[in-house]
Amino acid sequence: MSHRQALSLGTDALDVIVELLAQVDAGSGFYDRLCAALCRLASVERAGLMLYDDARRLVVPVGSHGIDPGLLAEVYGTLEETPIAQVALAEDRVVEVTGDLEEWIPARYARFSGVDTLTCTPVSAGGRWLGVIFADRGGGRFELTDDERHAMWTLGKTAALAASVQIATSQQGRARLLQSRIDLARDIHERVVQRLFGVSLVLGSDKGLSDDARQRCINEIQAALGDLRAALERPLAPPTIDTGATLREELTRLGRHYKDLPLELHWEDGVEVPEELEPLAQSVLAEALRNADKHAHPTSVRVHVARTDGTFVLEVRNDGVLPGSRGTGMGLRLAAVEALQRGGVVEFGPEDGSAWRVRLVLPVGEDSER
Repeated sequence: MSHRQALSLGTDALDVIVELLAQVDAGSGFYDRLCAALCRLASVERAGLMLYDDARRLVVPVGSHGIDPGLLAEVYGTLEETPIAQVALAEDRVVEVTGDLEEWIPARYARFSGVDTLTCTPVSAGGRWLGVIFADRGGGRFELTDDERHAMWTLGKTAALAASVQIATSQQGRARLLQSRIDLARDIHERVVQRLFGVSLVLGSDKGLSDDARQRCINEIQAALGDLRAALERPLAPPTIDTGATLREELTRLGRHYKDLPLELHWEDGVEVPEELEPLAQSVLAEALRNADKHAHPTSVRVHVARTDGTFVLEVRNDGVLPGSRGTGMGLRLAAVEALQRGGVVEFGPEDGSAWRVRLVLPVGEDSER
């Protein structure tokens, strides 16, 4: 490549990056546009961007170019089974491998569409590994130039910047949520607990109550209930994440991710998940399967989806709970708060000795019944 061509490529890359950065907050499609830019600058035909989703604790596809989105949605894997990604992230460079792809990527993808050469671009920033971009030229062998490799690496940093912005925004939201909970606890103590404590002192007195004192107690209790009701109407749980998939699709994805879990699905005929309940149902499912994988050695993990008495029901049961395991964490507790705000409930706890059950019950509106 001549000096003039290299200079042109560098200028084009800079223009593309500036344009992309101006669109970080432009909604969905940002990562697709980034993959399209990478294909254009590096003369590759297909690219797919995978990021680690901290909330779901899965590596998920977030953008692509030249690849059927439905096909990309079926892709799954871990860093441990993808050495090409390990090298790209550890050495912070674009890795290019040809032949014997089974040594570099999961065997199930090694012969995808006759690919002989595959590239992997790190998506990392500040020592934090966020994801990778895979790319090829539609099959066959090729070699990247240094300038193409640098353009890909730079776009990987651009993707990392965008992902970092999203992570920072999420962390700020969690910080605000924590402060809201602290404020809630303070308000309940100052406005509810103190009222009820005063009433308890009056009612615990050996002296008889006058009509005025009895009425004051009634008024204080009603005021305390009103304060408590107002406090509980606050949003206490973070909004669940829209994965862009359905509960059925997420169950399939999670089943592939937790491939050692013996999943059994019982989905009652005619039952569909109302769109407004999808994020919460998926969140509860993900937490239940994560806990089963982490806190048990199950021989059976049964997922039951049903409708009963005007409610949507999702239930996950597993056996093989490890001794001394709590079996749950903050995720299900936050989901329980959100369910309460929707008029439903999340139940979780031990069952029959070594078994564990998670159950989500949510009311279904009339429109969702149709």
